[in-house]
Amino acid sequence: MSSDDLTFALRLADAADAITRARFQAHDLVVERKPDRSPVTDADTAVEDAVRALLAGAHPGDTVAGEERGGVVGAGRTWVLDPIDGTKNFLRGVPAWATLIALVVDGSPVVGVVSAPALDRRWWAAKGLGAWVSRAGGEPQRIAVSGVRSLEDAYLSTTHLGSWVEHHSRERYLSLVDACWESRAFGDFWQHCLVAEGAIDLAAEAIVNPWDVAPLQILVEEAGGKFTDLGGLPRFDGGSVLTSNGHLHAAALGLLQLG
Repeated sequence: MSSDDLTFALRLADAADAITRARFQAHDLVVERKPDRSPVTDADTAVEDAVRALLAGAHPGDTVAGEERGGVVGAGRTWVLDPIDGTKNFLRGVPAWATLIALVVDGSPVVGVVSAPALDRRWWAAKGLGAWVSRAGGEPQRIAVSGVRSLEDAYLSTTHLGSWVEHHSRERYLSLVDACWESRAFGDFWQHCLVAEGAIDLAAEAIVNPWDVAPLQILVEEAGGKFTDLGGLPRFDGGSVLTSNGHLHAAALGLLQLG
């Protein structure tokens, strides 16, 4: 990884934003259903195709794994893409959606960009270079996780509560809710960015795909926090995720883990 990789990832996000801004709340937006019944719009596929084309031109030796066009994360350099994380929000006119871009080298994210143009926010991080946010196109500001050290003072977020019933344990999640000061469901990428910013202290999801969280791992870690799956392993491809400010991680895992 080099600073050039981060610069290029930010260029990819610019290209994605140009497409998503134009298609957000468009009256002619085309929406289809994938086999898992999740929605996909013409903007999702247009973004991924545009990003893949730019990558093919600039980094033809790198591999690509994306939500819409497939691919796997293997050895060497892989760009992991979610063209629109929060597609349901996108198609309903809710501004909480983003393009997620990560560069993964030998299985570990080293660059991550999360661009949410409808929120006027962009977050990014690179190994050893810290975690940053730009608000409304303003000057970048370095971000860091909170210093909260007790669950009873902690602010917690998740996504759809029903996912805990199907994929983990609703009761386990609610035990964490009961232990915390406050809880919300900001959902998807945004909650993990809020952890990195120190606005909230914990975010947990019972089911995720690699492209949902690859850039968020490096973002949270470079902000001083901790990122694991619900088994406690620091991996973006474990099928679940817990992010925290680090101080609360072990206590939260203790409540969430099965067995």
